[in-house]
Amino acid sequence: MNSCILMAKIVRRPELRYTQDNQTPYAQMLVEFSPNRAEATPTNLRAVAWGNLASEVAQNYHEGDQVILEGRLSMQTIDRPEGFKEKRAELVISHLYHLDGSMSSGEMTAPTPEKVVPINTYKSNKTEVEKPVAPVSTGDFEYDASYELSNPSAWQPSDTSVEENLDDIPF
Repeated sequence: MNSCILMAKIVRRPELRYTQDNQTPYAQMLVEFSPNRAEATPTNLRAVAWGNLASEVAQNYHEGDQVILEGRLSMQTIDRPEGFKEKRAELVISHLYHLDGSMSSGEMTAPTPEKVVPINTYKSNKTEVEKPVAPVSTGDFEYDASYELSNPSAWQPSDTSVEENLDDIPF
């Protein structure tokens, strides 16, 4: 799995550009993050956002902002004038947060009061979990629902006695 989360400072302001083929917006910026050791120098990394997130990044983020970047690491190959190819890492951003806690990925919003359901207002007349009568197919294997517990309180861990001899294990 390729997933990275970095706390960094923006050292070059985000530039909004568009791809030549279908005019997809992308924003690129340079961020700096501190290493774990105090004696090591900070590291710079290019970060790229695509689509609507790119427009939002270019509009709302500036040089000097402290951010948390969430995304995946990507390697780019660059042809150098000296005649060799250079590989550089960049972070493709999926979520971006100001360190003050506000989020800027466009995916999550705070619930509005009219969409919030108060806790403990739902009353159910059922005391048992309903079981399907026939086995359910879930892809590669068959799931037989007859093995489910009908009493939800049985799902809770039982109280084990401290005096029980844990070395007495039957083989």
